[in-house]
Amino acid sequence: MKTQELIKLLKRNKCHIVRSGSRHDIWYSEITGKQFSVPRHKTEIPIGTLKNIQKDAGLNL
Repeated sequence: MKTQELIKLLKRNKCHIVRSGSRHDIWYSEITGKQFSVPRHKTEIPIGTLKNIQKDAGLNL
């Protein structure tokens, strides 16, 4: 999945940016109450990283 597609998905599912770093954004999920990082330095997010982000965000895909 592309980074921009993931960001759109997160915004639709009650997640928002807490802060921006040099290579990663830190997001917060209102569903799970967890913070997680989303890389900005890659256009395509690896499958394992994507699954961990979806789990932390509370997205059951």
